[in-house]
Amino acid sequence: MKAIDNKELILALEELEKEKGIKKEYVLESIETALVTAYKRNFDALENVKVDIDQQTGATHIYSIKDIVENVRDEVTEISLKDAQKINKDLKIDDSIEVEIVPKDFGRIAAQTAKQVIVQKLREVERDLIFNEYSERKSEIVSGIIQKADRNIVVVDLGRIEGIMLSKEQIPTEKYKVNDKIKAYIVDVERGLKGAPQVMISRSHPDFVRKLLEFEIPEIYEGLIEIKSISRDAGARSKVAVYSPDPNIDPVGSCVGNKGVRIQNVINELNGEKIDVIEWDEDPSIYIASALLPAQILAVDIKEEEKFAEVIVPDDQLSLAIGKAGQNARLAAKLTNWKIDIKSESQFREILQNKPNESNGEVEE
Repeated sequence: MKAIDNKELILALEELEKEKGIKKEYVLESIETALVTAYKRNFDALENVKVDIDQQTGATHIYSIKDIVENVRDEVTEISLKDAQKINKDLKIDDSIEVEIVPKDFGRIAAQTAKQVIVQKLREVERDLIFNEYSERKSEIVSGIIQKADRNIVVVDLGRIEGIMLSKEQIPTEKYKVNDKIKAYIVDVERGLKGAPQVMISRSHPDFVRKLLEFEIPEIYEGLIEIKSISRDAGARSKVAVYSPDPNIDPVGSCVGNKGVRIQNVINELNGEKIDVIEWDEDPSIYIASALLPAQILAVDIKEEEKFAEVIVPDDQLSLAIGKAGQNARLAAKLTNWKIDIKSESQFREILQNKPNESNGEVEE
């Protein structure tokens, strides 16, 4: 029987391999599998079929696989030994044989199926390229145009792909509007439905602040100043601990900039979120005192094994040290990774006189 011929298919696949790196053999195997499904669907066939495509000529051969039996009960799946031996005299009972068939109009179906498979493979390659590209850009900042915005999700057009910002990754105080241009931090790149890449972005992540500072402050980007830690209450306040091994560099001053110009650019990008830049110190008592700025600190008593610090502040500084709703103390604890218990000078004296074991106002990370 005459096979379905398609030399153009092979030429197209060879060109595809050169341009996109998709192996010809890989696509042909996928087309063969798809043709089996197409045959059964279009011809309501119950038989076991096999499709072979010649990798040189593109000739497509369709075979019905039949069991060799003494007496045929099902002509779709069985063939008699006598008929089988007309094809190959060495065959015997319980063997199977591939009988070539050429269904009417199957050439058109084969061409359509091949086209669909090629388009699918091109999409898969494109998805893989985008996935790999954005996987390499993980932890970077990207810019895009908002395409959709509601309470639960913001979708941002990043060019070749959309970025998805879930509600937990949004800054609570910000309002997002369609067609607005925004910057965001790539948190992760995932595989979505049908393998499509999904770029998960954030504006609330602490490392969004880190990357913005790297962009605005050359000393951080060049490694002359190191960001040791960041704690953040997105939309309200961030604390950033910086350090430089070079004694000639003022890490805090370099980050703030002349008249606060450098840090102001970051604050503007975050729509007014306050940023406290403090100097990291290997001495935890000094570091903790700095972390509680702008409050003035009288004393810090630390328990190294427990990573617990008791902080004493002037009476008029207690509310400032704790902050509104405990924000300043909470961010300081998270920044330093120490438990912090803040007391006023009066409270501390009273405890010493009456209840030395009483604890009040403890804040944990």
